[in-house]
Amino acid sequence: MVPNLTVTTERVDDVPVLLAHMERMGIAELLDEQFRPHGNWQGTSLGWTAVIWLAHILSEGDHRLNWAQSWVASCLQTLCICTGQLVRDQELSDDRLGIVLDALSHSEPWQRFETALNRRLFRVYNLTPQRVRVDSTTASGYWTVTEEGLFQFGHSKDHRPDLPQLKVMLSTLDPLGMPVATQVVAGESADDPLYVPAIQQIQASLDEHGLLYVGDCKMAALETRTFLQAHQDYYLCPLSKKQAPDDVLAGYLEPVWRGERTTTPIYREAETGQPEQIAEGYEQSLELTGEVAGQGLTWTERRLIVRSLQHARASEAALRTRLSQAQADLAQLNERKRGKKRMGSLEEMQAAAETILHRQRVTGLLKLTIEEWVAERPVRAYAGRPASVQVERTVSLQVEVNEPAVEEACRWFGWRVYATNHPQETLPLPKAILAYREEYLVERGFGRLKGKPLSLTPMYVQSDERASGLIHLLSIGLRVLTLIEFRVRQRLAEQKQKLAGLYAGNPKRATHRPTAEALLQAFKHINLSVIALEEQVYRHLTPLSQVQKTILSLLGLSPIIYDRLVVESLKPP
Repeated sequence: MVPNLTVTTERVDDVPVLLAHMERMGIAELLDEQFRPHGNWQGTSLGWTAVIWLAHILSEGDHRLNWAQSWVASCLQTLCICTGQLVRDQELSDDRLGIVLDALSHSEPWQRFETALNRRLFRVYNLTPQRVRVDSTTASGYWTVTEEGLFQFGHSKDHRPDLPQLKVMLSTLDPLGMPVATQVVAGESADDPLYVPAIQQIQASLDEHGLLYVGDCKMAALETRTFLQAHQDYYLCPLSKKQAPDDVLAGYLEPVWRGERTTTPIYREAETGQPEQIAEGYEQSLELTGEVAGQGLTWTERRLIVRSLQHARASEAALRTRLSQAQADLAQLNERKRGKKRMGSLEEMQAAAETILHRQRVTGLLKLTIEEWVAERPVRAYAGRPASVQVERTVSLQVEVNEPAVEEACRWFGWRVYATNHPQETLPLPKAILAYREEYLVERGFGRLKGKPLSLTPMYVQSDERASGLIHLLSIGLRVLTLIEFRVRQRLAEQKQKLAGLYAGNPKRATHRPTAEALLQAFKHINLSVIALEEQVYRHLTPLSQVQKTILSLLGLSPIIYDRLVVESLKPP
């Protein structure tokens, strides 16, 4: 008689790491404290449902609601043992997940949750908030536009003005890039008015003042700077052309060009470990006045006039390329060949040349000399026609680079004016510019939010409420990624070590700054096999590699989160 043998296999991968990390963060507990589902809710709590769904999103890179249930069914043993919950696949159906998104869309409990989560993370990970970056992005999709809805046409940062969009305002903590506040607004909203509400939310959440808020030129609105000064906080942002027009910038630069003002070189450590000059600049003070809640306010603002060397070089190279292209296009106006229209007058040649100069943005940088002369050409008699004289007009164009004008244009390249109210003693010019140059931290968060790890775009939800709830949920996932990365990099820096084995095809390549994506990828292809033979059950788990054990140690996690999968049994339904 053939014994009754059944074998089931589950993909475990990075799920135990994600669930253990989110349990340390207290996500499920805090969600359950702030969000109360309908009284008919049964089974796994809303908080644990959200955590399990987040594990699926982070592990699979897909937020589609109808994909989660089949994934849960494929790894029930792993989920039940790692969470300590009685998980059933039907509890993560698309209907149930839609209810989760509807709950997370409510702004008041969401803000209370973010506040509680921030305070817990600061305590658990010993974080000290000092600098916050505030910026916005857009998410486009094939949605229906309604008059009062989130999905609207507006200035697209995805370069898709043909699609309706919504806007996400994200505030992140340096140097982690971890979100501390998330806001979702209509897609046609201007950025400038969004900064004060975002900062107010951060102030209420962190309950601290004296922080440095870093943003782009849209944060430099006088109302925003006045608000921060009034609340004893600091700002650092570049000024736009409207706030620092060319005549103002010229007033700052004339002393430099005349040699009356010396500039301070700004260095940054290069990949070789040697200091590399990236900019130069100087600063001066300006007294500003503003009004907050009907109260006048006066303070001293530092203006940082800085020239980026790389930007200046790139701008000059681009200008030289446009000049060369313009010269080539202008030379073609002189060509005479069959099928090509000939310029018949000075005016026609002048108009064609100006069009080229405008297209290449080099007006005033090339000297044009247009000449016209008239020649008579005799035409002999032919086929009964008498001999005649034909008058021909010839127009030619000569081009020469206006080097003084080009040099004048080049010396403006790379200069920008920054504004801050932070004391010079604690934030001198070089540190201020280096602080602003880390703007990539929030941009990297946007890339993760909209890219493969969290897959916000394309967004597979249609209602405003679920779109808001999904963005809130994914912002929690962004916190998970940033903290995994922060914890490992911090431990590697403390141990003065590098981590090898993360790069396929190059196992000896080591890094002291691994990404969260690479760390999680290292746990792929871990499988749990359950073999049932008669009344005996045998379990086998793919053994952990040394790299995987090292990552767990760096994260402060024990291999037990995997080992228990072969010891504990699945709870009966």
